[in-house]
Amino acid sequence: MSEPADTRLPLRQVWPDDFVARYRAAGHWRGETFPGFLRDRAQRFADDVAVVGGDVRWTYAQLWAEAERIAAGLLASGLAPGDRVVVQLGNVPAFVAVVCALFRAQLVPVYALPAHRLTEVAHFARRAEAGAYVCAERYETFDYRTLARDLQAEVPAVRHVFVVGDAQEFAALDALDGDRGALPGDPDPQSVAFLQISGGSTGLSKLIPRTHDDYIYSFRASNAICGIGRDSAYLVALPAAHNFPMSSPGFFGALYAGARVVLSPGPGPDAAFPLIARERVTCVGLVPPLALLWADAAAKTPHDLSSLRVVQVGGAKLVPEAARRVIAGLGCTLQQVFGMAEGLVNYTRLDDPEDIVVHTQGRPISPDDEVLVVDDHGDPVPDGVTGHLLARGPYTIRAYHNDAAANARSFTNDGYYRTGDMVQRTAGGDLVVQGRATDHINRAGEKISAEEIEDHLLAHPQVFDAAVVSVPDDFLGERSCAFVIPGDAKPRPAELKAWVRGRGLAAFKVPDQIVFVDAFGTTAVGKVSRRELRAQLRERFLSGQEAS
Repeated sequence: MSEPADTRLPLRQVWPDDFVARYRAAGHWRGETFPGFLRDRAQRFADDVAVVGGDVRWTYAQLWAEAERIAAGLLASGLAPGDRVVVQLGNVPAFVAVVCALFRAQLVPVYALPAHRLTEVAHFARRAEAGAYVCAERYETFDYRTLARDLQAEVPAVRHVFVVGDAQEFAALDALDGDRGALPGDPDPQSVAFLQISGGSTGLSKLIPRTHDDYIYSFRASNAICGIGRDSAYLVALPAAHNFPMSSPGFFGALYAGARVVLSPGPGPDAAFPLIARERVTCVGLVPPLALLWADAAAKTPHDLSSLRVVQVGGAKLVPEAARRVIAGLGCTLQQVFGMAEGLVNYTRLDDPEDIVVHTQGRPISPDDEVLVVDDHGDPVPDGVTGHLLARGPYTIRAYHNDAAANARSFTNDGYYRTGDMVQRTAGGDLVVQGRATDHINRAGEKISAEEIEDHLLAHPQVFDAAVVSVPDDFLGERSCAFVIPGDAKPRPAELKAWVRGRGLAAFKVPDQIVFVDAFGTTAVGKVSRRELRAQLRERFLSGQEAS
């Protein structure tokens, strides 16, 4: 009896042949794979500590053994190489082990953040055509088993659920086992290793296929720029499923170097500072508001932070005055990081003069990163002039997965990715971020689509119309403000916030502020695009015309 045909959309990320030849000839793509390099490190650095989190201290050999156990158990449970698996775990050692296990079994991780709820997770599962979901029993105060039940009801293709902790009716991750001899060989280096999620500038997040070759190059090259070696200890303070703490250079870069990965259960000084002192952490990545919080707390902490060599700040723009405060408060090298899950990453270099570190967001990783700064018509602008940032290169994708409309919008005919960022380029090639070209709110590094939140507000029976805008915030960088025209009965702001939260969205998407208005402004011709409307409302708010 023949196997049923696989009707899923194939996972692909394809560069033209001449680009493939160029990247291989330059040594960017070396034919490495995730299971290949992890196996090698388990052999070379067997007794070195690889991962620290909670009560767990795994050596490289122990991490690889745990990954093989889980991998064999997942396949024995009925999954097959090529299946897609949504992973939603916090900063715990199991997250690293599960991801490594999926690579070993030739299963494809689809990363979800701990803050995501049913709406987002179901979207990822549908779009990826996932067959399994891995979650924690609970993380912080949320019980993910409840989400798993709702997910299976909404997306029946998710047949398998594996739980870290008390699994109840689901499969317990700790109980998995199988025939390690039945595990597959290493994958094609050009195959898709995982699906990362986009910032979601238009509606729900898009899925980003990253290959073994391109992603390994990005963190291998980042290691050299960021000074990561075998003697390093990298602290994962931000959610581990974010691209920044995963690959810039992130915990994957640390594992590639044979360094130690230290997982912090939370990003605040109370959780992170004791770990820095105990594990002699050398590098950490933070978002701007967190970096400022750390800089203020460092003056009062009893913990020894002297091991810190580099504090990276990314996810949102770090303005010059804030950069100076971080340098003064933490007393170590500041490295600005500006990048995206779709690829392009820029760093200030560790030996850059302070003026560059304070005033720019750095320059690209690779000599083969092609960066264009163009005007609204697509024509290049001179250095020092603000324009749209376009990029292509050896670790920047050429297409999203299963999203033809987004691909038509986001990529040029000659393969450049339209990042949506507005930047200036200096004469030295460093980029200075000016903001977003789209209606995209960057709240402490979490990207929020104004359109998505408006759709949920408009579903409320007492909302006639709604527009969501970003407004400056000293702590968050930007916060969200929803302008609402109420219906016949005006709802309370708290009711609208509860409504959005109750629709299964991540908490960071709930509007920070609700402003009720009688009407939205219009242009002289009586019509206005949603983008222009949001710009007008934001200007009204900043000029003090609307009370909050």
